[in-house]
Amino acid sequence: MADKQIKLGVIGIGVGAAEMLPAMESADYINLYAGADLNPDVQARFHERYPEARVYASADELLKDPEVDAVWISTPNMYHAPMAIQAAQHGKHVVVEKPMALDMRQAEEMVEAAEKNGVKLVAGHTQSFSPQFRLMRQIVRSGELGELGAINVFSYTDWVIRPRTAEELDPNQGGGLVYRQVPHQVDTIRLIGGGKIRSVRGAYGQWMKERSIPGYYAAFMEFENGVPAIAIHNGYGYLMISEFAHWNSTDGPQFNAEQRQDIRRRMRDGTREEDAEKLSLRIGGERERQLFRRPGGVAGTGVIGPYDAGIVVVSCEHGDIRQAPHGLYVYGNDGMREITLPQAAASRDQELVELYNSTVLGKPIFHSGTWGMATLEVVIAINESTKTHKSIELTHQVEMPDEYDVEYKVTPEKEELHTSY
Repeated sequence: MADKQIKLGVIGIGVGAAEMLPAMESADYINLYAGADLNPDVQARFHERYPEARVYASADELLKDPEVDAVWISTPNMYHAPMAIQAAQHGKHVVVEKPMALDMRQAEEMVEAAEKNGVKLVAGHTQSFSPQFRLMRQIVRSGELGELGAINVFSYTDWVIRPRTAEELDPNQGGGLVYRQVPHQVDTIRLIGGGKIRSVRGAYGQWMKERSIPGYYAAFMEFENGVPAIAIHNGYGYLMISEFAHWNSTDGPQFNAEQRQDIRRRMRDGTREEDAEKLSLRIGGERERQLFRRPGGVAGTGVIGPYDAGIVVVSCEHGDIRQAPHGLYVYGNDGMREITLPQAAASRDQELVELYNSTVLGKPIFHSGTWGMATLEVVIAINESTKTHKSIELTHQVEMPDEYDVEYKVTPEKEELHTSY
């Protein structure tokens, strides 16, 4: 048991929270102290699983609890900013899921509220917390492959056809692939490349009549030092990114090919019971138990899959880096080196670790509100560029400090050199 535990309250016990609960349970430095949700059925399920935790019917009630140290905000996107600001005003530290807000003004107000009230604000739940990508950053910064040349990230998922609620299908409320998935890829790109992107030229696509939201985007970004980066995501669920990773099947994290085909059929003929599917993914539901509470989490395979960030290829002066089943493949002049990471590398606890380190141990916070705001700026730029057909210059970018690589250094389990490939 850790010397001190954080008394954590979860606001919004939806699918995002259901995926995170196992990590909260297993972290000995976290006391899952309270939960709040508007849905009485979800409240009852939370109480049944965590009988010692306090259960509230609203965020207001939870935030008034003087025993709560910090909150994890996983409500619908339009509530992220107002609830984070309200939490800061009550003296609670905050982890907010992506996107941290719907616009830059909201993000600035969140950062100001945290600073004014002396609390920590963590921009959480993106793939940039993954030890794989942290190690990519370390290798790039070590200089062993020479100067960074380019970063290319692409993903194909079934994100659009997963069960969705009304606000998830409304871009004005932060719905759609751009708001929900760009942070995974851009946070990763910014982490590896240093942080400061100069400009963005992007476009989104929307071509499924049953879904009135963007389901595709492509973005070309240029760092201040001229390094280019590309991010692409297609969420319509025909082709899956797992097919590009030889160690995975062609199934997605939630549905196999046959299930995806059946879902599209039921969406076309209006027979899909989407509300029931969504509830099944929330706490206590059958799909929640199948997906989020099996060994290995959503992947459940014992390997580190592409997940939402997709395939990440980092090109340097003297080599390339990409993901491997248990770590990374590094290609250089001497051959291909396979780096294996500890099994814990696939865990989802890194946001919690940063919360604990910053609030209890007094260590610097790196995935801060200003970091999250810089990623949000790219999201907004893709939306704007789609409408104007122009490149968007950025003004809120920040670097990831050098101390990050010391504080969160990734130590490989083993390395093997393959001289032919």
